[in-house]
Amino acid sequence: MAVRPCLPWPDKRLRSVATPVEVIDDEVRAIWTDMIDTMEAVPGVGLAAVQIGVMRALAVVDASESRGKAVRMANPKVLHASVQLRPHAEASPNLPGQSALIARPRAVTVQFLNEAGELEERDFVGLWATSVQHQIDHLAGRMYFDRLSKVKRDMLLRKARKQG
Repeated sequence: MAVRPCLPWPDKRLRSVATPVEVIDDEVRAIWTDMIDTMEAVPGVGLAAVQIGVMRALAVVDASESRGKAVRMANPKVLHASVQLRPHAEASPNLPGQSALIARPRAVTVQFLNEAGELEERDFVGLWATSVQHQIDHLAGRMYFDRLSKVKRDMLLRKARKQG
């Protein structure tokens, strides 16, 4: 379909909570397709609709080695998270050129509306789990660097302003 531009930080929409999706229709499916095209072009392993200025609770994740296995989610919610954390370097096309090591639960069980409009529960592990949690944060108006200490977050944002 189309690669959409990502909102540049500090666009206020990146701090807004996405609107829940009531029904999976052709419009939602078209947005998901654009999101997957955008995620692949970045390239990345996930994308939330708010990152491209669509204020709906939609996310896509594809952490597969071969690609083409994107999971499309509406209203994703973590039901269970493992106690064991997994640190991983996270970044966002909304703040290019920056990344930070973030520790998140290694495994999560997520509930979401799938492509068929059915409520699904799925377990995600490793990079899949990291990406799903990252996208859920975006849908809640949070960025990955919000999980850093104030000192580290301020350093990252100062560095980004210098580069921008």
